[in-house]
Amino acid sequence: MNPQGHAALVTGGGSGLGAATARKLAAAGAKIAILDLDINAATKVAAEIGGIAIACDVADASSTEDAVAQARKEHGTARILVNCAGIGPAKRIVGRDGAMPLADFKRVIDINLIGTFNAMRIAAAAMTKLSTLDDGERGIIISTASIAAYEGQVGQAAYAASKGGIVALTLPAARELAQFAIRVNAIAPGIFATPMLGALPRDVQESLAAAVPFPKKLGHPDQYADLALHMIANRYINGEVIRLDGALRMAAR
Repeated sequence: MNPQGHAALVTGGGSGLGAATARKLAAAGAKIAILDLDINAATKVAAEIGGIAIACDVADASSTEDAVAQARKEHGTARILVNCAGIGPAKRIVGRDGAMPLADFKRVIDINLIGTFNAMRIAAAAMTKLSTLDDGERGIIISTASIAAYEGQVGQAAYAASKGGIVALTLPAARELAQFAIRVNAIAPGIFATPMLGALPRDVQESLAAAVPFPKKLGHPDQYADLALHMIANRYINGEVIRLDGALRMAAR
């Protein structure tokens, strides 16, 4: 699919991977709606790229339904959804203070996994009502997994479980939505220079970069966005989770 002229939704588009993707999609001619809980960050990016910003809690059904409806009113039904909303707090199952509070685990699952599915189901239902393009396609959905889904480290039980759920969701979703000519893929980033990682001390960032086999650098959000745009353009990529990690395989800790 050529993004030119089509409506696109980017969850978590106020920063990091989502912001880079929103910028690249806008540069390709798409009409961008940024759905983010941080409306100030979303508004800043939207103003930069000529898109719109909509406050949205992806873990909440009504909030996401309302946000998608608002975006549809402004730009028409989206043919592109990129799910970038997520959090990554680290906490051990059993730490110094005892068992991890169940609410902490649930919050990560709610935002990362349920939020991804929530946006997917709402966007896909709207896409099914669209006419097909000249190439026979109706739409595409891209979600954000993580290499933690495969090599989750100590303290990442909740995060790894949420991202593992996204990996497991991708193929059955692609198979189910194939009847509507909607593709579903996911990207599993490694260690990327996002605001979350940028809060770490410089020496820690350099140590993380050194662990990457090649190139020995932190991933840049633009590289994620480039892969997302290639997935959109390449109709034969469907039901796939592609690692984007410089051949990194995470150690236990």
